[in-house]
Amino acid sequence: MNKTKAIIVFQDGSEIRLVLNEKAAPISVRNFTELAEKGYYDGLCFHRIIDGFMIQGGGFKFENQRLIPAPALKPIKGEFASNGVNNPIKHKPGVISMARTVDCDSATSQFFICVADCPFLDGEYAAFGECEDKQSIDTAIRFGKTATGMLPPYWEDVPREPVVIKTVKIER
Repeated sequence: MNKTKAIIVFQDGSEIRLVLNEKAAPISVRNFTELAEKGYYDGLCFHRIIDGFMIQGGGFKFENQRLIPAPALKPIKGEFASNGVNNPIKHKPGVISMARTVDCDSATSQFFICVADCPFLDGEYAAFGECEDKQSIDTAIRFGKTATGMLPPYWEDVPREPVVIKTVKIER
């Protein structure tokens, strides 16, 4: 099986290069790559950043000091052990995983990249790839150190300076 790669290109020129794991999480990889190829992620931001944990994006645009939801999508099956799927990927620095609500099958477009070891997420979230190189992990960790604050009415951990995705390129 060929390795599918993704490159998240940010407005500031930074890149995070990923190798996606179709064997461990075929539904999540297909969902992410299809959205990327349609340009869904273009202009969206990383709206939740927690240093020492993760950076999360793929669901909102940042406009006029507000988070604007991206178009709603149909949820996919959560590919992780507590939801009946054998997914061996461990949540360590550089691992990309699907974000979700408390509903195991609620992931749509939002994803997060771990910037630290997060073993408490193993078996609970659908990890579907990892950074291809140390530079990409370092870029994620650097974004993880972005200053954050509260964005009324209820958003916490929002970057004070937007971290915006220019595009996500897929290489097969």
